[in-house]
Amino acid sequence: MFESKSGIFFIAGLLFFAFAFLSNAVVPMLMYRDLPEQTVEEVINPNIRYQFEDLAQRYPDQFKEHFGSPPEDPVQADAWYNEKCAEALRLGRQIYIGEACWHCHSQFVRPVSNESQRWGPVSESHEYQNELQRPVMFGTRRVGPDLSREGGRRSNDWHAVHFFKPNDLSEGSPMPSYPWFFDGSPDKPNKRGLALIAYVQWLGSWLESYPYYEAYDESPIAKLEQLEKQTAEQAEGEATDD
Repeated sequence: MFESKSGIFFIAGLLFFAFAFLSNAVVPMLMYRDLPEQTVEEVINPNIRYQFEDLAQRYPDQFKEHFGSPPEDPVQADAWYNEKCAEALRLGRQIYIGEACWHCHSQFVRPVSNESQRWGPVSESHEYQNELQRPVMFGTRRVGPDLSREGGRRSNDWHAVHFFKPNDLSEGSPMPSYPWFFDGSPDKPNKRGLALIAYVQWLGSWLESYPYYEAYDESPIAKLEQLEKQTAEQAEGEATDD
């Protein structure tokens, strides 16, 4: 058997399988065995915070109903937003899995076929070392685009309309509609809708340079506070001059 062509191919197949297992499973496992798995709270960054606070401003009634209102104290509000953002990301991940979004979308930019030109930087092992990447959804096909770097590419409003009725934005899209994420219309996302949008906006937000998206250097809440401060200082200066 081993002297025949079929035997040679059989042995070669076993060797290639062993090599693939070592290079894609054993080696990464050894490389990152000392890297602790991060919690959801630890992977919240300024980019996803911006998007989450943007949801609070775009859909104030729905956000207040499902997540509540932040404390007036800035320090407490910051902690509150982190807590609620973590809650939304956990729920959004569960919904993403439960709705089988991973059947049509992968979360792995491969180092082949110039994928980085379409989806962003090639995925790296350390990106999957956190709670929101368990289980890892590499995917086996792409009926829709890879979502590894989806965060920040489009606005929250775009995602809301897209989930409500995909064909309104992507003509001919095979993606189904998800009206149960909303209380009647795309401008009224419920908790499931808000959470799923937040999760999609988180994907890729951890990139330090965030190179392919708008630079969200400051959250809308922080910008509003800064504007109010400037207005108050201006009014105080005018009062002093008088």
